Amino acid sequence: MIDGPYFVLTVLGVLGTGMTAGAFYAFSAFVMRGLAALPPAQGVAAMNAINRAAVRPAFMLLFLGTAVLTAVIAVVTFVLWPDGAAVELLLGSALYLFGSFGVTAAANVPRNTALLRLEPGTAEAAGQWPTYVREWTAWNHVRTGASAAAAVAYVLALT
Repeated sequence: MIDGPYFVLTVLGVLGTGMTAGAFYAFSAFVMRGLAALPPAQGVAAMNAINRAAVRPAFMLLFLGTAVLTAVIAVVTFVLWPDGAAVELLLGSALYLFGSFGVTAAANVPRNTALLRLEPGTAEAAGQWPTYVREWTAWNHVRTGASAAAAVAYVLALT
């Protein structure tokens, strides 16, 4: 079992990845369904408002802070290679860094940027909205699962 400062880093990793999974899960479970039920102009406007609000400290500290933390855990694991927990720690870090942070950067953010360029009440926005919702939500499922799996891997490292 890991202990000391390494234990604290891992507990923080569980919290960060788990909280991020929860935020993403809310979008997959009901936020996107609610937005998709709105007329396209309202859905686009609401999602753009959400995307602007997401890049504020409350979420970014959690999301980016957890990315930094999981990278630190991975580096420390390579250096110290703790008995019985290294695989779980590296797996948790990889899941979050690639499956959550990487997917966000490669799939969700580009879609958000494209949506922000659309004028909500236009025919173009109405035409793009269903595709945006379907694709964005599919990628959100991936990052939700990756964040949750990272949390589980870190919990397993603690046992």
